[in-house]
Amino acid sequence: MSAIALKLVEAPVKVEPVPVKAAAVPAPAPEPALVEPATRPGERLREVLRVVIPPLFGVALLIGIWALVAIKSGNIPGPDKTWVAAVKLFADPFYQNGPNDQGIGWNVLSSLQRVGIGFGFAALVGIPMGFLLGRFAFMNRMFEPIISLLRPVSPLAWLPIGLLVFQKADPAATWTIFICSIWPMILNTAQGVQRVPQDYLNVARVLGLSEAKVITKILFPAVLPYMLTGIRLSIGTAWLVIVAAEMLTGGVGIGFWVWDEWNNLKVEHIVIAIFVIGIVGLVLETLLLMIAKRFTYESR
Repeated sequence: MSAIALKLVEAPVKVEPVPVKAAAVPAPAPEPALVEPATRPGERLREVLRVVIPPLFGVALLIGIWALVAIKSGNIPGPDKTWVAAVKLFADPFYQNGPNDQGIGWNVLSSLQRVGIGFGFAALVGIPMGFLLGRFAFMNRMFEPIISLLRPVSPLAWLPIGLLVFQKADPAATWTIFICSIWPMILNTAQGVQRVPQDYLNVARVLGLSEAKVITKILFPAVLPYMLTGIRLSIGTAWLVIVAAEMLTGGVGIGFWVWDEWNNLKVEHIVIAIFVIGIVGLVLETLLLMIAKRFTYESR
């Protein structure tokens, strides 16, 4: 019994550790989301004034200089006289009293029609030609001296050629618009094609893409911003040229209307026509600039 008791005493006793539950630590409360403070009415008003005030000062300065020149000259109508004539003129801008007596609205539309036709033909010829010159170095070298020779020629120098060929004033004016609009589209499109990374063209060659797919899938999306820049420059030049061309050819158009009002000694109508020409040109260029920004990938 003593030996057995001794062994029982010497045997190690294993004590299982009692698991102790860790005290629950409360999770930190989520921080409230930062809310952008609403724009204060005062800040919004200051922003609007920053945008509106400078142009208003510019217009006021122009009108002030115009009034001073009118007072000193005596021959140039002032802003008040021009405003009265403009109210009367735009009360019925689309009247018709014969082929050579029409409202200013019809004259502007006739000029826009000539610009649209000449500009459309220039786009149909100039944009594909720009792709070819930018894509093929041989054609670029072949046409470069021709373009360099003809591009600096004044657009009005082409008007007698148009009268000689077409024997009519209307197509001659359209021809003048065509020849002055085509150069910016050719040069800008060709430059855009030449700036396409060579890696893109190497991938197309590896994939075995046809030339038509290279142009439509690779070149056209990359060249579109350059093309629209050329179109914007062309439309501005075309609108400038049509006024001078219509002064020489006659007929219906804003240029002819200006010359006719000069013959009638209605100087205030000439001043009104200057503002109308400027506003129409500004609208055309702004619309094309908005389209160009839409397709400018760097601005996205």
